[in-house]
Amino acid sequence: MNPGRGRAGLAAQTTRTLAIAFAIFIAIALAAVAWFLLVPMARHSAEDLAALMTLSAQTWTELPPDTRSAFEDELVDKHNLWLQADMSEPLPVHAHYYPYIRLLEGALSRRTGQKIHVKITEWEENWFWAELPAGGRTIRIGFPQSRISVQLPLAGAVVLLAGIVLSWLTAHLLARRITGPLAQLAQATASVGQSEAPGLLPETGPHELANLARSFNRMAQEVRELLANRTTLLAGISHDLRSPLARMRVALEMLPADTDPKLSARLQNDLEEMNRLIGSFLELARGLQREEAQDVDLQQMIERLAPDVGAGGTQIEIRDCRCHVRAGAMALRRVLCNLIENAVRYGEGKAVEILCSEAADAVRIAVLDRGPGIPDDQMEAVFRPFHRLEGSRSKATGGSGLGLAIARQLAHANGWRLSLHRREGGGLEARLELPRPAQ
Repeated sequence: MNPGRGRAGLAAQTTRTLAIAFAIFIAIALAAVAWFLLVPMARHSAEDLAALMTLSAQTWTELPPDTRSAFEDELVDKHNLWLQADMSEPLPVHAHYYPYIRLLEGALSRRTGQKIHVKITEWEENWFWAELPAGGRTIRIGFPQSRISVQLPLAGAVVLLAGIVLSWLTAHLLARRITGPLAQLAQATASVGQSEAPGLLPETGPHELANLARSFNRMAQEVRELLANRTTLLAGISHDLRSPLARMRVALEMLPADTDPKLSARLQNDLEEMNRLIGSFLELARGLQREEAQDVDLQQMIERLAPDVGAGGTQIEIRDCRCHVRAGAMALRRVLCNLIENAVRYGEGKAVEILCSEAADAVRIAVLDRGPGIPDDQMEAVFRPFHRLEGSRSKATGGSGLGLAIARQLAHANGWRLSLHRREGGGLEARLELPRPAQ
């Protein structure tokens, strides 16, 4: 199980954290501006409007009747206030949630000494009306909503939304700038874990990331040299051992006729074992390099491998392998050969099954046996060179301990995935997955 699966990446976490921090800052800033600036301004404006409304009502009652009409027109033209002396039609009671109107009601109540409620009527737009006592009577004064068309909640919402969007974009750009080089570094280090030569990173950006890239590039160059030296060393040693081995074989053939046959056979077996080990070393050295991909018919390849590997009498069943893959043919043949040989060697003479399945992203090849299997704590250890289980150390059944190591090296070099799994009912499944190239 991948411990990182299901977790957000560093870029997403950084973006979310910065965006939340910026959003909280913007919300606090808006609240501070509203409380310390806009609310006092609205309170003073409400006081001024309340003073104008009460003064207008008092003035209207003190004017001669023949001049009141002109005064009403002046209120409409200059102050957008409408005065009504006719109170025969009652106003409907509509609830409202305008903060400014609450402030206006408080100011009017303080100036008149009575509890004043501002009521709303709906014509082409909302109208606000207050009934004020003046000169022993009640005067109705109103104004349209356009006179106080300050929409603080809407303005705050727009500013907050714009701030969140801009902060998220800024945080995303900053996070990508930081995590982009880290993602390249993670991809490059993953290639090191697969025994591949890592690519060089651009030494750009902030000096901390540039220094990190520079250090990694030095390490990558050393890893490349190490891989090249290892390949050369393995190939050189294996090649140089062939010459003395050939001389030993010639010397063995020239032994006197009266030499003990058992001794000769034992020496011959030792020479064959040494020759097989040298061949395994050469395969391991060649497996460190990626092979050029070509179209491979799996059914055809496995059918050619099965008779040679199963020559000892073990039955090999091939099922559902009629598919093609793009892969290095020699490397794939070597991996399948090693897996089938292991299944035959440790399958206790029982039939070996080879299954293939196709998915959108990969082709899976499974080699299944009914042998004793491998303990769970040894599933990865058997891929190490020269590692053999206790039950496979005899020359009759045990190998050199390089077969699975070579198979894993070849799989990694070609970008494949090789793993071992327990079979239900006993036995082992060797699973090789070949990812399909991205479209």
